[in-house]
Amino acid sequence: MARTARGPASGSRPNPPGVRTVENWYVRLDGSDLPDRLEVGGKAWSLARMRQLGLPTPPAFVLPTEVCREYHRSGKELPEEAMAAVRRGIAYLEEETGRGFGARRRPLLVSVRSGSSISMPGMMDTVLNLGINDDVEAGLIKDGAPVELAADTHRRFLAGFGDIVRKADLPDSMAPAADLRAEIRRATGRAVPSDPWEQLIEAVCAVLESWYSRRAVTYRRHADIPEDLGTAVTIQAMVFGNMSNDSGTGVLFSRDPVTGVREPYGEYLPGGQGEDVVSGVLDPLPLSELKAQQPEIHRQLIEAAELLEQSNGDVQDIEFTVESGRLYLLQSRAAKRSPEAAVRLAVALADEGLISRPEALARVTPAQVTQMVRPQVDVRSAEESTVLATGEAASPGAGVGVAVSDPEEVVRLAEQGSDVVFVARHTSPEDVGAMIAARAVCTEVGGSTSHAAVVCRGLGLPAVVGAGEGAIAAIAGKIVTVDGTHGRVHSGALSLVAADDDPALATLGRWAAKLAGIEVSSTATGEVLDLDSAGVLDPAEVAAAVADAKVVSGAVLATEAGMGAALAAGIRDFVSTEPLPLLLAAVAARRGVTRDVPK
Repeated sequence: MARTARGPASGSRPNPPGVRTVENWYVRLDGSDLPDRLEVGGKAWSLARMRQLGLPTPPAFVLPTEVCREYHRSGKELPEEAMAAVRRGIAYLEEETGRGFGARRRPLLVSVRSGSSISMPGMMDTVLNLGINDDVEAGLIKDGAPVELAADTHRRFLAGFGDIVRKADLPDSMAPAADLRAEIRRATGRAVPSDPWEQLIEAVCAVLESWYSRRAVTYRRHADIPEDLGTAVTIQAMVFGNMSNDSGTGVLFSRDPVTGVREPYGEYLPGGQGEDVVSGVLDPLPLSELKAQQPEIHRQLIEAAELLEQSNGDVQDIEFTVESGRLYLLQSRAAKRSPEAAVRLAVALADEGLISRPEALARVTPAQVTQMVRPQVDVRSAEESTVLATGEAASPGAGVGVAVSDPEEVVRLAEQGSDVVFVARHTSPEDVGAMIAARAVCTEVGGSTSHAAVVCRGLGLPAVVGAGEGAIAAIAGKIVTVDGTHGRVHSGALSLVAADDDPALATLGRWAAKLAGIEVSSTATGEVLDLDSAGVLDPAEVAAAVADAKVVSGAVLATEAGMGAALAAGIRDFVSTEPLPLLLAAVAARRGVTRDVPK
């Protein structure tokens, strides 16, 4: 059952042959202890935390992140210790659920999920419904599962396994199980294992290998996430949102991640499962639909969100499933948020006493402030324009460029200096490079919790999602303006105007000014060294450039590294038309000194 690795990407660290560095190959997520997030990843940590708080989660265990590093260092096969850990973990799940892995009666199916200590939404792989074969499908039916559910579960597993594990390009993922098995064998030359244990080992290896997938590497480089963190592998008992009429799946944010307003925000898909909502392939319903259909489940969900937000001191992004009228929480993490929401939430959480003022400042980056004050679509210009598409305002701001639907063409044109808007039916993790290169994103389908919406908010990228069938045809090849604040795509390059002042920015500015230890003037009164004019864009060049200066300006100072270099050189006076990014950079550079400052 051992699986040979394809080998690590450049940058992974070698280890002497035969040396094992993993101390604990297996961590049970039963809530009895709260493991180290660096060790088990954010997803597994959240499951353990929810169990501690008495919240309903399917039982799970995790192979720690060090297993990923060991796997890629060896470049050969999944170590026997890891396989032994998987066997121990499955025994634990069988004990917790009363089901048997591969059993013909009361079979246990599992999900195999990735998860690093820093959230990388959708960048790595997940395999659902693992453990099914023809006999297990028949066993589900004997246990009372609807025939349609058993067949759909088998189909979903094969579609996911073929795509993620075998990398097969399946022409029809909705085909019956027998057809999918035949197509995977034709495309890859290998049959899908009927043995659930072989399925499981292959899936674990696929998740470990996804750490070095092109999309994950691209995202890490953009977000400055260390290469050597590694992903954990969480294996969890499946629950089924497609079980019955009172089943479904959804995503809940404890507060609005677009505006920062203190109200629950989310979507629900009756009869859905797993990735149906977050993938953006389907259009879900507003969370109010769950409240109308199952008010008690909705009440439990809102209470759980409030408890998790209070416990973790941050806005939560919660994935949940309802199986036959019973709520299960699958994951909770700090929500990706728009720059506007980041600023407003930092102030609100500090005012509510959930976090300190220094922590509030640490949660807002200079780049987010810069994005928040970026120009918006001029109202008069918008009224006089032609609206080509309308959808959900998923990530605020405005982006102008030529609309292109081919992700590789988006990257190519952007590298040539063109402004490009990426338009797609829906986005997937494979599209992250195009999303990073684009000025804005528009999708035909998907809701406010879809992959496109979540990633664009994290990138500070304007986005309109769910613009409807025909949106690509309506805008592709044209110069357009994407208004992510109001959910519209306009024909042509509209006039942009300065963003309105936000009171939360002024509040953060006052707090930052007290902690930054620098003076920032909006206008120069004497001789100023302009690092932009001097061509100093790299933080590594700042120290030498400012050696003889007294007052300095420049975009590089709105980074922790650039500001840190200037502070180390003794500079305390700066000039900028937007003081707050520099103040935040100074607070970040001096955080060790300011950590004990009272609220």
